[in-house]
Amino acid sequence: MAKATSKTEQNLLTRVTGPIAGYLRDTRAELRKVTWPTREEAWNLTLIVMGTVIVMSLILGFADFIFGKIMRGIIIGNVVWVVVGVLVVVAGAVSMYLLGRE
Repeated sequence: MAKATSKTEQNLLTRVTGPIAGYLRDTRAELRKVTWPTREEAWNLTLIVMGTVIVMSLILGFADFIFGKIMRGIIIGNVVWVVVGVLVVVAGAVSMYLLGRE
């Protein structure tokens, strides 16, 4: 004869698994509502993201190279690089001021 489960054990099991099952049902229902892109759209968007990442990495790499040269020149004490560094700081301050006026 099978052992009868008590009401408290069943309630505990229901209380633990009920929210998980509800979450999975809701997730499945939401995923059915999603409009998924076609393979061509996904490929085009991937190319756009990759192109943007490459362009931005080139820009940031170039900026890092230039700022590294400026800092190395300032540390060494080369007057030309000190002047270039001051000009970069002044140009940055002026651009921040002009952008802040709008």
